[in-house]
Amino acid sequence: MPLILMTGYPSSGKSTRAAELYRYFTERLQQPANQQLPLTVHLLDDHSLGFTHAAYATVASEKNLRSALLSAVERLVTKQAIVICDAPNYIKGLRYQLYCIAREVATTHCLVHCAISVDHAREINRRRGAEGYDEGLFDEMVMRYEEPNAAARWDSPLFTVVQHEGDALPGDAIWDAVVERKALAPNFATAVKPPVETNYLFELDRVTQDVVARVLDAQKSGVPMSEITVGGGKKVRMPGRSLTLSEMRRLRMQFTKLNKQVPLKVEAIEDAFVEYLNINL
Repeated sequence: MPLILMTGYPSSGKSTRAAELYRYFTERLQQPANQQLPLTVHLLDDHSLGFTHAAYATVASEKNLRSALLSAVERLVTKQAIVICDAPNYIKGLRYQLYCIAREVATTHCLVHCAISVDHAREINRRRGAEGYDEGLFDEMVMRYEEPNAAARWDSPLFTVVQHEGDALPGDAIWDAVVERKALAPNFATAVKPPVETNYLFELDRVTQDVVARVLDAQKSGVPMSEITVGGGKKVRMPGRSLTLSEMRRLRMQFTKLNKQVPLKVEAIEDAFVEYLNINL
């Protein structure tokens, strides 16, 4: 059933809150009024996937961790399970991908932000000694952290717990949001639609290739651009730097993999791909 994402700085108390939330859901499901609910609770973290903090130190190792995380969430998220994902989830592109997985199975989703000052998190990290993050890695992850935005559907509903002020975990509100609330219908990018066109995969490949080509061609002028217009008037918002061919290929492959299993209407491919790029760039 629901997917609950934890997020926050390193040493912000995510694991403590995730364990607290796991106990809350487990105990509440044992109450007589809820025993008929066919739900199990899973707690997923880096350690259970076989990774340590050092996995965030290099691009290659973090890529492997993210791949393992996405695969585990895809496997565990069903209408009979509550999955608590205890990971930094500090990149909005990853949070969007996890959100899409929940939408594919038409289940609910929420984000729990363990808010804390950088100085307080750093002090906690130092006190943890060898169990904490390397100091340089801590600073890098803080610098790369992308704060959740409640206005973004992949970060909503958003529950913020201010750690250094001793906020209580809003267990009842989270329960209402992910168990009592009706699951939202799959959105534009993940809606399950049978591919009525027999050439769907060909069009998926052609349209996404065309968007990538237009973006890369526009960059050849050497003039800095805040956005690039592709077919249909849709605009790809630039991240303030030139995009590489390998980066665009990677995003295109991720998008096509997602939408091979959850087909779009052919006429919606371009809009959905541009939306995907704007979120992940």
